[in-house]
Amino acid sequence: MDRRPLAWRLLRTGPVFAVLLWTLAQGPVAQPTEAVAVHPAVTVEDKGLRALFGSENRVIRTRERVIAVTFNAAWNDAGLDNILGELARHRAPATFFLTGDFANRYPAVVRKIAAAGHGLGNHSFSHPHFKDLAEAGRRHEVAAADRALRAAGASRAVTPFFRFPYSETSPAHIREVNALGFADIEYTADTNGWKGTGGGMTVDRAVDRALDALRPGAVLQMHLGASQGRTEVIDAHALPRILKALNARGYRVIDLRTLLTSECAPGRTPAE
Repeated sequence: MDRRPLAWRLLRTGPVFAVLLWTLAQGPVAQPTEAVAVHPAVTVEDKGLRALFGSENRVIRTRERVIAVTFNAAWNDAGLDNILGELARHRAPATFFLTGDFANRYPAVVRKIAAAGHGLGNHSFSHPHFKDLAEAGRRHEVAAADRALRAAGASRAVTPFFRFPYSETSPAHIREVNALGFADIEYTADTNGWKGTGGGMTVDRAVDRALDALRPGAVLQMHLGASQGRTEVIDAHALPRILKALNARGYRVIDLRTLLTSECAPGRTPAE
């Protein structure tokens, strides 16, 4: 029996067939329970997914005033309710990149994010430095996280997006992730709210970092919880101000899943 990851075997049978099966396996994108205006990929096209392969993707190539909002989660769910509430109030979609370990510890959170209509991305299983792992270890991190997300009951919200821990990418590692059926999605800017006040961050500074990086197609990275067991979540408090400012400046928050259609193209601008 071929025990290699399913996504890898599907890709070997042909990219179009692989994407078709991925679409059928997902079913329809979960509908939001709080009127979140998501823009799901109705049809996943090979051109859309394959266009993301071969590079780290840190910006969406577009002239429109659109931005993608993303959250990483590896520690805890301290900011969950505030974040989901604000996204719902502003009718803004987001993509949550979760570790497999987080999904195992907080399956109800995984289901709640999916039920709100947001996408779920893969952030490895244990958030290691990939450069310190052998290829088999890196493949295990990606596959184990995918299994954990699906086991938590959110398979319809799972996307073929992967974000490297610490945003430490390399061409070789990106090729490995692509071979497993995932596109690497990084970010244009991080609010750095995860550092907390102990790391010199404030809500004002987090908001300023987000707005200073504002440009058509920007991908903003924030964090769902608080590090080292703390409950302070600067990003959760900064989010309402960021979303309000985006709207005032004529920006619209889009769902990263639109990259799986031919409507948008990925950009490969280095991190700012």
